[in-house]
Amino acid sequence: MTKALLIENGVVITMDADRRLFERGHVLVEDGRITAVGAGAADGMSDAERIDAAGMVIMPGLIDTHAHAGHMLTKGLGGDSDDWMTTTGRIYAEATDPEFWAAEAALSAAERIKCGTTTAALLFGGGPDIMRTEAPEAAEAHLAAILAMGVREVLAVGPNRPSAASVYRAWRAEAHDDVAVSPDVQLDVSAGLIDAWAGRSDRIQLAVSLPVFNAAELEDGAAIDLSKKAQRLAQEKGVLLVQDGHRDGSISAADEKMALFDGRSLLAHCVDLTEADRAVLKRTGAKVAHNPSALMSVSGRCPAPELRAEGVTVSLGTDAAAPDRSFDMFRNMFQAHRYHARHFRDDAVLPPSELLEMATIEGARALSMESEIGSLEVGKRADILLVNMRQPHLWPPVDPVQRLARFANGADVDTTIIGGRILMRGRKLVGQDEDAILDRAEKAFRLAMRRAGIA
Repeated sequence: MTKALLIENGVVITMDADRRLFERGHVLVEDGRITAVGAGAADGMSDAERIDAAGMVIMPGLIDTHAHAGHMLTKGLGGDSDDWMTTTGRIYAEATDPEFWAAEAALSAAERIKCGTTTAALLFGGGPDIMRTEAPEAAEAHLAAILAMGVREVLAVGPNRPSAASVYRAWRAEAHDDVAVSPDVQLDVSAGLIDAWAGRSDRIQLAVSLPVFNAAELEDGAAIDLSKKAQRLAQEKGVLLVQDGHRDGSISAADEKMALFDGRSLLAHCVDLTEADRAVLKRTGAKVAHNPSALMSVSGRCPAPELRAEGVTVSLGTDAAAPDRSFDMFRNMFQAHRYHARHFRDDAVLPPSELLEMATIEGARALSMESEIGSLEVGKRADILLVNMRQPHLWPPVDPVQRLARFANGADVDTTIIGGRILMRGRKLVGQDEDAILDRAEKAFRLAMRRAGIA
């Protein structure tokens, strides 16, 4: 039994059903869960470890519902977005080993801790359809590093498109073998990973990823067959089905062809949706990960405010970490507001309270974790941030919700707590050597660049 932790004297933003806010309140944590939240001081806790949060906001950890594993070490590559995509895919398939994925995971987790993202949902791979599920070793290395860093994560694993077999390079020091892998093998590997990590840690969950197919692609029986297999795997294992890149009729096409979606479907981007797409989201309960800083939000628009008004769960994702975006969810809150205010030419669209919802409790709902995280409530897991509000850009001390959604950034997070464990205090990682994480990541990066023939 761990020592109780009492956080006191701060502004408490609960994000509970009543959206309670205490100007001077406390949160009590015991055995990794919240056991009290309220105004004023907590009585009878003289033996608890105390954190004085004067001048700070005490709030739920931020939840990023769409990002990618691997991207932390592909920043700055390529001359433009298309070039970056091609380069990234080549690196993932041809130049990485398990140590690359472990080092990248530790770096990714460190950034999340430092910007207050306590939970993130990541696809294991990216680029032009390069999921690293040809064998379990890369994902195992990633997950082991995430577990050691202490963050909460949902990792989506799954197949590439049903074209010719994908070819990966399996490295052993300076030598490698080329390995051809089919989507069916990738599904088998994914199933094994889900089973291997089931119940291992309350902080680690897996999901099934599936490429997005448009109406024309769904005329191909192989695409339908693969989709049904992925759907069946997700349902059998009781995990989320995650897709990256829905747009312009792809949701309604998948629903019409195979009734693909239900309340445990998480669909990223969702730009330029048709009325039929929106009707499917409302009817099936599928959730949306809106990524205002992503490239797809440049080429099309996600109707996030309209979907929210229609009762669809819309969360926020960063699509991090490359080519041009970070894990900073505060940045995404601000960008989401400007993105839609500009579209409607109305500054009242997506007010601060709604943006904070999308980054916390709605993110938890999108991941089917709303009973465990996303708000400061008795019984929930203690994923908590302390944000230093006593700074020029966050002054004067009024309306803390507005200051968080409009003016804060990830560097304002003073303390990050996940499952009751303090992972950062006073902007310093606790129990982790940040320089060692950076050095390890640089070594893995340089080796991958050399293998890929990139100067």
